[in-house]
Amino acid sequence: MSTTPTPPPGCPAHGSSPGGLRRLYGLEAEADPMGLYEKLRAEHGPVAPVLVHGDLPAWLVLGHAENLHVAHNPSLFSRDSRLWGDMKEGNVPPDHPLTPVAAWQPVCNFVDGGDHKRLRGAVTTATGRFDRRGIRHHVSRQAHALIDRFEGVGQADLVSDFATYLPMLVMTRLVGMPESYGPKLVEAARDMLQGTDTAVASNSYITVALEQLVERKRTTPGHDLATFLIEDPARLTDAEIIEHLRLVLIGAFEKTANLIANTLRLVLTDNRFRNSLSGGHMTLPDALDQILWDEPPLTTILGRWATSDTDLAGYRIKAGDMLLLGLAAGNVDPAIRPDLAIPLHGNRSHLAFGGGPHDCPGQDIGRAIADTGIEILLARLPDLTLSCSEGDLRWTSSLMSRHLTALPVEFTARSTAKSSPRKGASLPPQRRAEPDSEAVPTGVEGAREGKPTSFFSRLLRG
Repeated sequence: MSTTPTPPPGCPAHGSSPGGLRRLYGLEAEADPMGLYEKLRAEHGPVAPVLVHGDLPAWLVLGHAENLHVAHNPSLFSRDSRLWGDMKEGNVPPDHPLTPVAAWQPVCNFVDGGDHKRLRGAVTTATGRFDRRGIRHHVSRQAHALIDRFEGVGQADLVSDFATYLPMLVMTRLVGMPESYGPKLVEAARDMLQGTDTAVASNSYITVALEQLVERKRTTPGHDLATFLIEDPARLTDAEIIEHLRLVLIGAFEKTANLIANTLRLVLTDNRFRNSLSGGHMTLPDALDQILWDEPPLTTILGRWATSDTDLAGYRIKAGDMLLLGLAAGNVDPAIRPDLAIPLHGNRSHLAFGGGPHDCPGQDIGRAIADTGIEILLARLPDLTLSCSEGDLRWTSSLMSRHLTALPVEFTARSTAKSSPRKGASLPPQRRAEPDSEAVPTGVEGAREGKPTSFFSRLLRG
């Protein structure tokens, strides 16, 4: 059996879990993950021994420099989960909540060296074949279609009505999957990433859908990610293609949905940005940069595995030990951010997309979806206001992410054409009755005649 990590001499351990270690799951972690990270930092420094699901031991990397060190040294800290001691010893069975995200797969995120270069090169080439203008076109159609469904009501939940669905609807189209799959994939992806009791079943649903997609694209190619990977000179196997489609699809979904929701919450509630906007110095990219520092879409990344015994920040890391990159904790490391109130516009040395050879391969697509979707929403509804107090907002947390449960807003209801969905748009089940109305322009530039005077208008113009 693997042993529980022990703090170095003079470093106390607290908590009621085995060995006195704090759990990264359960009530404390879910209620206030950032508070837990700061407790761990105070108790242990830039690296902390913790427990993950099933009370399996792991190391949480809290320091910014330490996160970069682990991410940039795959020879010491590999992405190959087959090195995990607990995995070898049978402590991570197929139905374990972490199996969908930790079990080894033939994908670039689980290999290093030459295999990583071959697979990552294929993904980079394939995603690079989508230009930003083409992605914006897909985002625009889906965003307008979603807004059409609540624009005439005068109120909406920007999490469930917009942020949760937009990334997956766009990515469904980009990977080449039938658009009707989008809403179902949203539910399966979120369930899988939260590590619920049904996470394995949700993972299976996604895998079967992708298997059918690859089989179809081998006979009917198109301008989509599945076809690009099939045609790549690296000659990926079907298993490799399926897993990389899954990687891009799920990665873009969770990160981008959280990025959109968090950014919208920021521009609706933070007086720093309202004051900046009045002076014309704030832009939407600035808001996105700030969120990627303060509230990264993923709080942690699981995982890295030590290839041999080594030292990290005074701890003895044993071969086979698992490490988690603490993205959210590293971004607020006092060593690099002694004053969290100082804005970080244009500073992209954050850890939101990881780092090193395994940084997020879909970060440009994700940011393009968030930037375009938010831009369209604020242009269509320039008088958006939060319809509850900021203190009433609630979050749910899991091992790797923290996201808003709802972001209720109100605005001036606008008449919308009662018609079929816009061409190319795949929508979730209707939540509210469609009002009788008139058509609205489909382009952002024609959202409404006149010049809106809200701070959102200044946000878009910078």
